[in-house]
Amino acid sequence: MKKYKRLSNVAGFDDAPFDRAHRGNVSVVGTVYAELRFDGVLIGEIEKDGFDAAQKIADLIAGSRFAEHIQLVLFQGIAFGGFNVVDVFALHRRLSVPVLVVSRKQPDMDSIKNALLRQIDQGEKKWRIIEELGAMEPVENVYIQRVGLTLDQAVAVIERLSIHGNIPEPLRTAHMIATALECGQSRGNP
Repeated sequence: MKKYKRLSNVAGFDDAPFDRAHRGNVSVVGTVYAELRFDGVLIGEIEKDGFDAAQKIADLIAGSRFAEHIQLVLFQGIAFGGFNVVDVFALHRRLSVPVLVVSRKQPDMDSIKNALLRQIDQGEKKWRIIEELGAMEPVENVYIQRVGLTLDQAVAVIERLSIHGNIPEPLRTAHMIATALECGQSRGNP
């Protein structure tokens, strides 16, 4: 794994909103930052409720002009496109960069488990990833999960990149762009 003291070059990803009845692909947006400088956008698609999010996001990063610079990948939760659970461990192995998951609130793990096991294809496999990632840790008015970085590094990233609220700017910006892609304008909080 690459060693970075500050983890200053970051890619934050969010999915676009979609109608509950939607079938097929869902857009994902990644924003690339060097500290607080917004450097670029990555756009791709994942299958709604599928199991390709880690691969598609890794492909987006690895195939981009930012690949050599990204030192950390940020997610707001690990379920994209409904229940397309990002295998953060596979992503971490493939890209050799840490992964930090941020959430405004503690998720209802019992409801997530029940939905995955009863309603979602490959739900057991997806649930094992969530279980292996472990409980969310409270940090700086948010909750986090992390792979490949220390708690101190995670706290430093949250503090440094959360300028306009509790969510780091790369995630906030990815959310706004993803929403605008689908709705024609940005709306809501990430």
